Amino acid sequence: MDERLQQYDDRMKKAYEFLESDYAAIRAGRANPHVLDKLRVDYYGTPTPIQQVGNITVPEARVIQIAPWEKSLIKAIEKAIMASDVGITPSNDGNVIRLVFPELTEERRKDLVKEVKKKAEEGKIAVRNIRKDGNGALKKLGKTEVSEDEIKQLEDKLQKLTDKYIKDIDVLMEKKSKEIMTV
Repeated sequence: MDERLQQYDDRMKKAYEFLESDYAAIRAGRANPHVLDKLRVDYYGTPTPIQQVGNITVPEARVIQIAPWEKSLIKAIEKAIMASDVGITPSNDGNVIRLVFPELTEERRKDLVKEVKKKAEEGKIAVRNIRKDGNGALKKLGKTEVSEDEIKQLEDKLQKLTDKYIKDIDVLMEKKSKEIMTV
């Protein structure tokens, strides 16, 4: 790949990976520990990722279990979960916290698919904006260093790169939508 296009490829890849991580946090009826990725617990006055204060396991298909390394953290972890958008009320037995995921209703599944499609569209917009930045930079190059033919070739390569990432986003969206709609 042309080194002048490498930065745009990297940026498009980051946009795709961001969407992928966003999708990992969307629950599809099964317990997925990634729904807790963005949660922070107040650990001695410092917001700390929940994964760094306890052991997170999935003992059953619809249950996440959090075993804090310090019993004193149970209340702080519960508070963080309640304040988040996970949408599940935690229960604890004094030693571990359990999050039981209810079955998703058909309506809720459809809402989640709409959210998935919206996020995919945002990802596509980000990729197109990167292409726009690239085309602008190429036009500036054309005024000074390189021929119009070379600029045209670079613009075509940038368009192919954009098309590839848009297609990848569509595939990712279809996969996640199918996962959500599978009962």
